[in-house]
Amino acid sequence: QVQLVESGGGLVQPGGSLRLSCAASGSIFSIGAMGWYRQAPGKQRELVATFSSSGTTNYADSVKGRFFISRENANNAKNTIFLQMNSLKPEDTAVYYCNARIQLYSSNYYSTYWGQGTQVTVSS
Repeated sequence: QVQLVESGGGLVQPGGSLRLSCAASGSIFSIGAMGWYRQAPGKQRELVATFSSSGTTNYADSVKGRFFISRENANNAKNTIFLQMNSLKPEDTAVYYCNARIQLYSSNYYSTYWGQGTQVTVSS
């Protein structure tokens, strides 16, 4: 009923940039916060950045000043987020996952949904 489709990952050299996007679609009544998480090999999934429905942003300390999250207001749906990643470092290498709190038309509450993940590799 809900799909979160990510795109924009790839291989980039240290110091380079990438832009990730995530679009939510389906029988969506309302979307709350959306965000990005990442998981490196052998490590737990960690928060990268979030964007609340009221416009508040939050970043992990490790990416502050380098990564920037934004949210597109398509037909007032606010259903697409972006992650602009600059000055990338090898330690940013991970699978990046989109996350969203979504209320369906068929539900009275919000649930958490995840995208399939997109690989980001920073290497020379």
